[in-house]
Amino acid sequence: SDTAGSSQPQSSPSSAEGGTAFVRADSHRLSTAPDGKVTLVEFLDFECESCRAAYPSFENLRQEYAGRVTFVARYFPLPGHFNADNAALAVEAAAQQGKFEAMYKKMYETQTQWGEQRVTAAPLFRQFAQEMGLDMAKYDAAVASPATLERVRADQRDGAGMALDGSGQRREVLALAVAAQEDNQLRGRAVGAE
Repeated sequence: SDTAGSSQPQSSPSSAEGGTAFVRADSHRLSTAPDGKVTLVEFLDFECESCRAAYPSFENLRQEYAGRVTFVARYFPLPGHFNADNAALAVEAAAQQGKFEAMYKKMYETQTQWGEQRVTAAPLFRQFAQEMGLDMAKYDAAVASPATLERVRADQRDGAGMALDGSGQRREVLALAVAAQEDNQLRGRAVGAE
């Protein structure tokens, strides 16, 4: 079920300097901690091999800290990856039908089939949507909509505002712990950024 992956709006965004937000009201939450004290944000590119390599670790963290940490996924498609935008659009189109997490997982599980190629994978992503039982007229409209692309670009702008650049240090997979409280809580530290 995609209930844990629901992207229902939560409280106000947590912002970094200059108004760049770590988390916005429309950010996709893979899980939400009841106390809301710690949030881990992943900026990702579905075609990025480093992101794919980090995916199992991120999933392990989700299991280990379930109920204690809110996990958020944000788009950061890199221009050097031919299908990065297509993948982000497909995931966002699925999200608009409540299937963010299912499509997010499908992208990483199948990345070796479509990644690092110089031909469009959009027809394959559409096939994934059909297999998930999405309303294909709504999916096609969302993929073609400038509003869907703008949703992806908004995440990208926030990531760029945090100096994420996709360099060789895997900064495109930066996870930030924000909104921490006292004691043993994290305070805006980057986790796994290097």
